[in-house]
Amino acid sequence: MPAYRFEALQADGATRKGIVEADSLKSARTQLRAQSLVPLVVQAIAAGAAQPDASRPWWQRPLSPQRAFNASQRSIWTRQLAGLVSSGLPIERALSALAEESEHESQRQLMAAIRAEVNAGSSLGRALALHPGEFPAIDRAVIAAGEESGHLGDVLNQLANDLEDQQVLRSKLLSASLYPAIVSLVALAIVIFLVTSVVPQVAGVFAGTKRPLPMLTVAMLALSDFVRNWGWLVLLGVVGGTFSLRLALKQPALRLKWDAAWLRMPLVGRLARGYNSARFASTLAMLTAAGVPILKALQAAADTLSNQALRADALEALVRVREGAPLGTALAQHARFPSLLSMFARLGEQTGQLPVMLQRAAAQLSSEVQRRAMALATVLEPLLIVGMGGLVMLIVLAVLMPIMELNQWVK
Repeated sequence: MPAYRFEALQADGATRKGIVEADSLKSARTQLRAQSLVPLVVQAIAAGAAQPDASRPWWQRPLSPQRAFNASQRSIWTRQLAGLVSSGLPIERALSALAEESEHESQRQLMAAIRAEVNAGSSLGRALALHPGEFPAIDRAVIAAGEESGHLGDVLNQLANDLEDQQVLRSKLLSASLYPAIVSLVALAIVIFLVTSVVPQVAGVFAGTKRPLPMLTVAMLALSDFVRNWGWLVLLGVVGGTFSLRLALKQPALRLKWDAAWLRMPLVGRLARGYNSARFASTLAMLTAAGVPILKALQAAADTLSNQALRADALEALVRVREGAPLGTALAQHARFPSLLSMFARLGEQTGQLPVMLQRAAAQLSSEVQRRAMALATVLEPLLIVGMGGLVMLIVLAVLMPIMELNQWVK
């Protein structure tokens, strides 16, 4: 049964908003009038949810598409849906319960639209496919496979576990990089302030002494003049260069070379390899456990890779598997994937427990990425502090050296 979003006037003149299910728009208005409501706006959710801002002028539309779920909320929603379905509740009743418990209007509208499609005879996977901006292709493929196998509750639990693991890994990587980033920004701000404000004022005091300034002070003054006169041009160049690079990286060939070079970098390259490989293995394990054919699972897992070089290797492995090669052998042909992944894939094929072994590989790769990220952050923190202290010391010396020479000259 279709769902409609309405806005109506109550008997006391207050405005009431909500969702009503009816066979048609006319029936929805009739239901509202039966509740002593005067309908002002009644709109089909399924029709209006896809392009909610299409009727607005372009300057009033948001810069980025507004989503009902962020990554954390989608993980929680999946876990809640898994619990309801596993307890034996029908899909439509589970969706209704989630819509009632939601605190966000956009989420309630989304649940109502999905429930309307399910009530109309569509499967949950097909209903989710109507909202690709909210549910990635991986989620839809896993849920569709769970419906086909008759183990939707178990599959939803596996999907929720995978989403939660991704959230944990992403949050740990963010926390490991947050402190060095803050220290770097603070250090840069302090250095710019000292160079552009303090150094010129102090050095100007000694300009009337007609005595030569120390080389360090002269160098700092030259740097100060450059920053004050041309700093805006440097900043503009950095912004323009960043924007140009982002545009250039939209070219597939250049993006492939860039990502391949990124993987060859000493520290961050290994982190990128580990993070992408862990996500690839986890997705592949989840899909194969849900009963998705290996070729389709490989294609979907390759689409989750943000690094284009690794994605190209995964697609080449897909071609080899389609030609009859084992998965472990196909992955071993590409050095960019960690040898741990191909080894566990080979063991899983030999023992008939491919999803289990792939999940173990994903867990080990995630642990390795977390360990390396925390170790890198531990090393960077004191290095940044020492570097900041060294820069400040040079600036202070550039200020103090003329004072010391002036004192000696007076004596």
